[in-house]
Amino acid sequence: MKQKQTFKQVIDNNLFVLKICFSAAPLYIIAYILEMVRNEVFIFIEHIYGIGFVLESIEFGRPFRDVAIFLIVLFILICLGMVFNAWMYQSIAQKGLPKMKQKFKSMLYEKAQELDLECYDNPEYYNEFVLAVSEADKQVDRMMDFLSKLFGGITVFVTTGAFFLIKDSVSVIFVVFSFICSFVFIQISNKINYGIRLEKNPYERKRSYINRVFYLNDYAKELRLNPDVSNKLFEQFNEANDEIYKIDKANAKRKFIITFVKDYLCNDFISDVLYIIYLVYKAVVIRAVSYSSVVILFNSFGNLKRSLRIVTEVYPYASETSLYVDKIRNFLNYKPEIFSKKKLQVPKEPKKIEFSNVCFAYKEEEGNIINNLSITINPCEKIALVGYNGAGKTTLIKLLMRLYDTKSGTILLDGIDVKEYDVEQYRNYIGTVFQDYNMYAATVKENVLMDNADEAAEDEIMESLVKSGFGERLLSLKNGINTPVTAEFEDNGVNLSGGEAQKVAISRAFYKDSGLIILDEPSSALDPIAEYQLNHSMLEATENKTVIFISHRLSTTRLADKIFMLENGNIIEVGSHDELLKLNGKYAEMWRVQAGQYLAV
Repeated sequence: MKQKQTFKQVIDNNLFVLKICFSAAPLYIIAYILEMVRNEVFIFIEHIYGIGFVLESIEFGRPFRDVAIFLIVLFILICLGMVFNAWMYQSIAQKGLPKMKQKFKSMLYEKAQELDLECYDNPEYYNEFVLAVSEADKQVDRMMDFLSKLFGGITVFVTTGAFFLIKDSVSVIFVVFSFICSFVFIQISNKINYGIRLEKNPYERKRSYINRVFYLNDYAKELRLNPDVSNKLFEQFNEANDEIYKIDKANAKRKFIITFVKDYLCNDFISDVLYIIYLVYKAVVIRAVSYSSVVILFNSFGNLKRSLRIVTEVYPYASETSLYVDKIRNFLNYKPEIFSKKKLQVPKEPKKIEFSNVCFAYKEEEGNIINNLSITINPCEKIALVGYNGAGKTTLIKLLMRLYDTKSGTILLDGIDVKEYDVEQYRNYIGTVFQDYNMYAATVKENVLMDNADEAAEDEIMESLVKSGFGERLLSLKNGINTPVTAEFEDNGVNLSGGEAQKVAISRAFYKDSGLIILDEPSSALDPIAEYQLNHSMLEATENKTVIFISHRLSTTRLADKIFMLENGNIIEVGSHDELLKLNGKYAEMWRVQAGQYLAV
């Protein structure tokens, strides 16, 4: 990963974050900057100019009235500043900061929806994706810190610096030397910290995963019934911790040396030792400054030293922020490889589907998963894809849904390459139920719709649930289709069994008015009776639709018009259930193995 950046890159990346923040909460940004400037101006007036004014008044015998007026004005300014501070932090910040973080997160989540499925299968890209999302909130906080450092540091530098030049211009030499020394070592320190963060990221992600496994409900039963799994996870957790510790330990010595030089030699030694010697010399030996001026200058130098430390950190801090923002921008600038060539309108009714010499491989070096495959599916046909694990069934479906694109060959819908259709419309043309479906922390209604349910037709939703076999369970739910799924966030929520949840997932396909229905092991969590009832309901509900289903239970495939038997990415047998039994090939062999339990049905 490239770590060297140009000055323009650093500025562009930080401005990118600032523009997002400003567009989300402009009043907060303006008020925050004004507060930073106001605070530093008041600190200068109160702690440097004010103390200096009082000490000089005592030393040179100024009238008490002048001091009293100054203190009254200062008190009024402090009170007004406190009011502004309270308004900014208790009102404006409470609204502005969440808005900025929300906008940043929304941009990332919207982009995540555009990612090709291939990105999730690429560990390197997935690491970058996780890092970008996890760093989003931090970059908003870092931007606010940057504004604080920038405007606070500049304000102190201008006010205290001007005071310095008036009182003793030679002192600027000490300031400049400290500035240069700190700037160099802070940059070195930030590069080291960034490198450590990247090196630790894979292990921290692994540790975070194991942490989730131990507190999520999904894994609770298995972990308790399989202590060996827990022990293995503990072992991996400890290994990840050890790797993180090794990285920290390997970098500890140079981090200590650089921090020591930066904090003590470049700052404290110059200011607290060398500079005080210089001031004592001017006051006692050559009597060039008064004793009150010595106190004022030393306090001024302490404040100026603080501002210079901040100023020296501004660009390195912006550079470190830029490195993370660069990853976020790369993520946001990702261009999906699966896109619409002409964005043709997708037909609503079922149409002929053709695979023509289709080949596909997830990774070129691992060889093809699908090999020169050609099949034709006529409108409203009920097609079954069967075969042992790894035969290529699910991959074929992913290609049809354009979750991946073919490496060669074409997939046609109504005689038109599917790449010519609008991607969003095309995917909406397909109703799907996967074996690894998910239930969401939302109502039953929303889990069926997979969309905003405010204006949904509830009768159609209930009808879909009844068709999927969930009707009886639905009657037992106090709040009906408005019942929350999972009790994680709602007291009246319900935890559905595996079979019940699968019926809800299947109801999505019944509800969606799609020309093509794809069912990947739709009845894997159902008992044989429920499976039998579901299959007949599904055939009735999809009479005027094309249906493709994958199933290892061959009782389901008996109902198909045509069965495609796959092996190693090739179609090895085609025909109806009866035709394939007469063929007495691989399908017939698979059927005989399962025949006993299915004939019992």
